[in-house]
Amino acid sequence: MKKLLLSLSLILSVMTIKAAVKVDRIDPTNWFVGMKNPSLQLMVYGEGISSADVTTDYAGVKIDSIVRLDSPNYLLVYLNLEGAQPGEMTLNFKNGKQTKKVKYQLKAREKRGEERMGFTNADVLYMLMPDRFADGDPNNNDIKGLNAYKTDRSQPSLRHGGDLEGIRQHLDYFKELGVTALWFTPVLENNSPDGNGSSTYHGYATTDYYRVDPRFGTNEEYRRLCDEAHSAGLKVVMDMIFNHCGFEHPWVADMPSKDWLNTPEWLDARTDKTKPEVNDKYLQTSYKLTPIVDPYASDVDFKETVDGWFVPTMPDLNQRNPHVIKYLIQNSEWWIETVGIDGIRMDTYPYADADAMAEWMRTLNEEYPNFNVVGETWVTEPPYTAAWQKDSKIAKKNSNLKTVMDFSFYDKINMAKREDTDGFTTGMNRIYNNFVYDYLYPNPSSVMAFIENHDTDRFLGKGKDSTALRQALAILLTANRIPQLYYGTEVLMNGTKEVTDGNVRKDFPGGFPGDTKNAFTAEGRTKAENEMFTWLSRLLHWRQGNDVVIKGTQKQFIPYNGVYVIARQYGGKTVMTVVNGTRKAAALAVKRYAEVIGSNATATDVLTGKSVSLSSDVQLEPRQTLILEF
Repeated sequence: MKKLLLSLSLILSVMTIKAAVKVDRIDPTNWFVGMKNPSLQLMVYGEGISSADVTTDYAGVKIDSIVRLDSPNYLLVYLNLEGAQPGEMTLNFKNGKQTKKVKYQLKAREKRGEERMGFTNADVLYMLMPDRFADGDPNNNDIKGLNAYKTDRSQPSLRHGGDLEGIRQHLDYFKELGVTALWFTPVLENNSPDGNGSSTYHGYATTDYYRVDPRFGTNEEYRRLCDEAHSAGLKVVMDMIFNHCGFEHPWVADMPSKDWLNTPEWLDARTDKTKPEVNDKYLQTSYKLTPIVDPYASDVDFKETVDGWFVPTMPDLNQRNPHVIKYLIQNSEWWIETVGIDGIRMDTYPYADADAMAEWMRTLNEEYPNFNVVGETWVTEPPYTAAWQKDSKIAKKNSNLKTVMDFSFYDKINMAKREDTDGFTTGMNRIYNNFVYDYLYPNPSSVMAFIENHDTDRFLGKGKDSTALRQALAILLTANRIPQLYYGTEVLMNGTKEVTDGNVRKDFPGGFPGDTKNAFTAEGRTKAENEMFTWLSRLLHWRQGNDVVIKGTQKQFIPYNGVYVIARQYGGKTVMTVVNGTRKAAALAVKRYAEVIGSNATATDVLTGKSVSLSSDVQLEPRQTLILEF
């Protein structure tokens, strides 16, 4: 009898333990009252939490629904905050006789959504990789408790130790250069282990959507950086990824529902459940984005593009699941409200579900009408890119995406740099033809152009010849576009991807302890680097607040005798960008451009400050560039 009582006691004890309510985490970590959409999804994680009931008596808060997913360790609680005021709400989780009370903070917004001002074509974005720019706090290079990794600057694909503090310490450098907005590659936690000499230093394998990677800093340091950037007149653009996450995200080991990821069946067929061991059930994306707009696309091609995984270590999220896209939408709003970012760059935009992404953009546009998002749409044909811009007349559905990336311009300028401009197709004819298709864009001034980025060869390749670089930058910074620069271009950083991406993502000289060269200062730069920096800085400062470039109409002329001209006009003023696209002397035939020159007899060359006579043809040296203002 005594043994029976002991057994019953043990059983009751085990049942009590099983019934205990455990809440390990709630996403978002807090929220804000006064949003136009009062709906809030709480993702609650804890062992066995799905069987719990949830109540709250916080004034103005109603529980609309509770969603129990396939995993017993997740619970989705949908709240309506329409009448709520800021304060600390208590959530009561009850499972049988067990109850757990959890405090949850509802905060006041710092400003209305309409007051959040995004980047525009008045800005010049400076793109950088935090890991490769500057190490302002060496103490965060080796963080205990993370999956195995190494900080080793001698290895191009491992972490190098750059961080947010390093960026903050160089805000004056950005001001001196003359850029107006900073775009960092992703700063969120990437807790993936190193493997085969590579790491996720780049940031594109998120393992926690609400935490800055501790090797970059903290959420508080991110906020401080944004605040100080704003005080310096600089905007901050946050890189996000909705298409995929990192393999070490908790959603992989414990999938909330069977359709949380696209084509997850290969995960169950692995022999080692801890690794992305590829098998015959694995579906790889084709990386071909055309099936998304192709009217004749086959089902298999479409499925490979959107449902295939980017790589085995980056699980493909299923945005068609309404709970997944709600989670992601809220995450973007949370970062806007929490750290005050001024824009978002969305990675791999067309790979995600188009309808879900359109809903994301509709939500952001409604909540933050003056905010801006740019989507990566990597196809080098203008009709493809134009179809992704908000209010496109050639798209089947409205993407609601205000800004798209001009990969066609990138492609054409990198071909033109190696060619002489003939009478029809080569050299600057390619740039002319790129802009011809601007009639397809609902808003060409909200298209982002660039000549290089972290996924391409550096514009200089393996060389240092800045002549073609200056031509490309002159066009980029005066055309009807939002221009984006890549870090280090101003000091002639070069490299190609033929061996590794790391060779186009080198450390900025002077950003790291022990650097013998410091390109942040004139004293630390070579003569050629200083000439490039000074030239570009002059152009960037001239561009700031220049209504002719920002608001002006654009007129271009077919390359004539190798010379390409773009004219911008506004308020009685004109800017002419003149490019000799040949390796021989040429002339600007003044009479041919009478419709923009008018009666002006002289102009000022913005790049040198010298006066240029327009009373006769202007002689041009090989590959010479002029930006004339009159």
